[in-house]
Amino acid sequence: MMKFFAALLCVFTGMAHAEPALLTDLALPYLAAASAESKDKPLIIFLHGYGSDERDLLDIKNDLSPSYTYLSVRAPQEVDGGGYKWFTQDTDQAEYEGVTSDVDKSTDLLRTFIQQATEKYQTQPDKVILVGFSQGAMMSYQIGLQYPELVHGIAPLSGKILASIHSRLKPDERLKPLKVFIGHGSADTRVAYSGATDAKAVLENLLIVPEFHSYAGAGHTITTAEVADLRHWLEAQLQK
Repeated sequence: MMKFFAALLCVFTGMAHAEPALLTDLALPYLAAASAESKDKPLIIFLHGYGSDERDLLDIKNDLSPSYTYLSVRAPQEVDGGGYKWFTQDTDQAEYEGVTSDVDKSTDLLRTFIQQATEKYQTQPDKVILVGFSQGAMMSYQIGLQYPELVHGIAPLSGKILASIHSRLKPDERLKPLKVFIGHGSADTRVAYSGATDAKAVLENLLIVPEFHSYAGAGHTITTAEVADLRHWLEAQLQK
């Protein structure tokens, strides 16, 4: 009898620690952490960086509100050696930039995904926030600055605004409601810290005032302080 209960305990322990199943019913594969009742709840969508996958950022939810719905998306292109990417880096450019055709394809897929997810989880665009790291941060700018009607806000971490949309941007009434959290380590050698300061200046020229956070000595990573700041920002934006 004791062996039966021990075996049963192992089964339940394994279930408790099992990762959520990969879902493929929307435009991009994703993981979901959602309650049975998701209607009208805030929808937080994580966008991972180069060479990672949909599992990378999902654990951030453990330090955020349990009352939100969380999705973590897999980028569409495979990386040699494992992982995924939103676009191929354009190595002909001095700064970190993407191959424009890749960026545009991923932007279209992500736009469709957000529309589908908003409908599936029965919420509204003014409760949708993108949280992206590195290439995922760049994709959050792609959506927020071109399709602001799809989201309430974006939180680009260790990213930049890609040159492919920079020249197209101009003050627009549609952009005014967009909320932005920028976080970046001052010692980042993968995506230069200037990507954050330049983005801040671009946003201010668009009449958007971002919440800007610099993390002294941090490299290309997300710090615990950054997650805490993100939590406070999300709570402030989603209070209703």
